[in-house]
Amino acid sequence: MSAQRPSPASFRILICDELAPQAMEIFRARGFEPEVAVGLKEHELVARLAGVHALVVRSATKITRRVIEAADSLRVVGRAGVGVDNVDCDAASERGVVVMNTPTGNTTTTAELALALMFALARHVTKGDRETRAGSWGKKGMVGSEITGKTLGVVGLGRIGRVVAERALGLSMKVLAHDPYIPAGSAAMKGVELVELDTLLAKSDFVTLHVPLLETTANLISKERIARMKKGARLINCARGGIVDEAAVLDAVEKGQLAGAAFDVLAEEPPPKDHPLFGKDNVIVTPHLGASSNEAQLNVALDVANQIADFLLDGVAHNAVNAPAVGAEDLREMAPYVVLSEKLGALLGQISEKPVQKLELTIAGSIARRDCRHVSLALLSSVLRQGMDVGVNFVNAPLLARQRGLALFERREEEDPNFQGSVRVRATLQDGSAHEVAGAVFGRSPRIVELDGLELDLEPSGPVLITRHADEPGVVGLLGTALGRQKVNIRRIELGPSADGLATGILSLYDAPAPAVLDELRRLAPLRSVRLVQL
Repeated sequence: MSAQRPSPASFRILICDELAPQAMEIFRARGFEPEVAVGLKEHELVARLAGVHALVVRSATKITRRVIEAADSLRVVGRAGVGVDNVDCDAASERGVVVMNTPTGNTTTTAELALALMFALARHVTKGDRETRAGSWGKKGMVGSEITGKTLGVVGLGRIGRVVAERALGLSMKVLAHDPYIPAGSAAMKGVELVELDTLLAKSDFVTLHVPLLETTANLISKERIARMKKGARLINCARGGIVDEAAVLDAVEKGQLAGAAFDVLAEEPPPKDHPLFGKDNVIVTPHLGASSNEAQLNVALDVANQIADFLLDGVAHNAVNAPAVGAEDLREMAPYVVLSEKLGALLGQISEKPVQKLELTIAGSIARRDCRHVSLALLSSVLRQGMDVGVNFVNAPLLARQRGLALFERREEEDPNFQGSVRVRATLQDGSAHEVAGAVFGRSPRIVELDGLELDLEPSGPVLITRHADEPGVVGLLGTALGRQKVNIRRIELGPSADGLATGILSLYDAPAPAVLDELRRLAPLRSVRLVQL
């Protein structure tokens, strides 16, 4: 006999941020009557959580660990938007609470903004508007460039980059694309030529960026890469601040290497009033308008309402970013290992300089006798998420992995001589090199216990600095002095030698150091490499 479908009246939904009224219509049409409480502070929200099954937020309300632990009946948090930085996903996973976002609602809006900025740059729209308002009616210095027949370089061929490329083809542009997770020369999209990044920069009249901000993409468009760009090209960034060296762009614009640049995102937001880019007529800066359209705001509201309803009534977790809908007992037992697997994937994705092609997952100990699909999906989703702007989740991760040639092999061992349960992952990269990490759970607390042969006891939380350096006295002192000078506080240090004669340092930090601090560390004589990862 099939289980009876739950009644909508048995669930309480609390909407914490402003949401398009059409979302309320969807909830009511499906039998729910949500409560609305906008602008609550943490303690006020905590006081209202008894008996609440679902929370709906945008970006204003913070769903902290305290909030999640106070919600005795909470099953799902729905974010109307892409980023879930305002939700403590680790705390949610530990409590068996599903966190879902709406990754597709702003795709078209962001893509169209990139194209709008491209047109504005090509025809000096903003400069013409400013000068006309100031009383001028001249055209000096405003001879523009047609779009038709020009070459557009799209960096990042995810959901937004694909829409930009598709629209550009319709404008009779030649489109080049670069995506590190799709081999150059592949037929990833009809009419689009996949090339290496330096080739794209050298040949493109316009370059538009659509990649996430990661350790591997920070300062991606550097001074050196800007120098390789086609003279007179124009650069558009609607992705994330920090991907572009803004000072280098300013210098290139002043020297005529670049004809112009447009930024919807900056490394510091909001920027200081005297930001040097503001003084340039051929530079456009907008206040992070990527998702700011009536359609996008409506789309994410409709998406989150339907997703919450589907989850509560049918147990279907669309766009889950942490865990699928499973039985409460199973999820409670496996939750710390799901968190651990996600952290191992995040670490592998950030330390790998080439795309990961194969993942070999070993689940050992008592957990190997349970349903471990959530562990493998968490690993796969996390590795993919490090290099993509697509909304990666448990539902689409296998498909995205197949599209990118990423294979996952799983093995279970019911006995573990060292731990009650452990997770070990070997990642083989595109160039044949490999990394291996392992973790275990102590109580309910995940720990990374091994990285490339180095035994650890690493809490996978916050910024972690990984160094490769000469195995000689005084290196720790140099690192500590350099970080201390920049007011970067070290939480924990672990060191160990490697087979190649170098040593590895793992430094857990309280706060992430600025790029300039990392550059200073790289200049230290004993250091061979410095990498910052976020766990």
